[in-house]
Amino acid sequence: MNLKKSILLIVLILLIDQWSKIYIKTHFVLGESVDVFNWFKILFIENEGAAWGAKLSDVLPISDATGKLVLTIFRLFAIFGIGYWLHDVIRKKSSKTLIVAVSLIFAGALGNILDSVFYGLIFDDSYNHVATLFSDEPYGKAFYGKVVDMLYFPLVDTTWPDWMPFVGGKNFRFFEPVFNIADTAISTGVGILLVFNKRAFGKDDGKDTDEMGVDTHESFGQPQEPSKE
Repeated sequence: MNLKKSILLIVLILLIDQWSKIYIKTHFVLGESVDVFNWFKILFIENEGAAWGAKLSDVLPISDATGKLVLTIFRLFAIFGIGYWLHDVIRKKSSKTLIVAVSLIFAGALGNILDSVFYGLIFDDSYNHVATLFSDEPYGKAFYGKVVDMLYFPLVDTTWPDWMPFVGGKNFRFFEPVFNIADTAISTGVGILLVFNKRAFGKDDGKDTDEMGVDTHESFGQPQEPSKE
C-alpha cells in the first residue's frame, strides 16, 4: 500500500468523522437521542476527557481546565508520533495490513484532536439549544474543545436477578460507551494489529514464491545446479 492510498483512506475517514460530528452538533441538543433500532441509537454527548470520559483531574491534583489542556497537548504529540510511524512503515514498504492499521489509528486520532483544538473556537454550547457553527459566542478557546460522540449500541439492557449477590436488582447494560467514527477507526486499527499480528509485522523478503514455496526467480530463467543423487 503506497502513500497516496494511505492518504486517501485517512481523508475519507476524516471527512465522514467531521461531517457526522458537525451534523450532530448543529442538529441535536446535548443529550438528545434518536432510536435507529432497539440496539442502536444516535445519542449526542460531549466528551471533555479521554476514553469513556475519564479526566486527568480525577487522578491528579489539577483543575479540569489544566487537565484538559495537558490531555490535548499529549494528543498532539501522539499525532506526531503516529504520523512518524505511518511514514516509516510506508517508507519501509511494510505489509499492507500494517499500513492500513496505522492509517486507521492516525485518522482516528487526528479526527478527535480536531475537536479538542478547534471546536471550542467555532461552536457555541449545546445546552438546551442547537449549537451554531462559527458562532460569535463560542463556548471555549483553542485546545479546550469537547469531543463529539454519538454512536450508542445498548445491545443488552436488562436487570440482574434479585438473587444475584452484589448486583441483584441493578441495571446491566452492554455496550454502554458512546463513541464516534474516529474512535471506531482507532479501535479497528488496534484490532487489526492484535488479530492479524503475524501478518502485520511479518517480514517480506521481496521474493516471489509459488504455491509450493519455491522461489520463482531461482526456478525460472536461471541455471539450476545438477542433482548429486
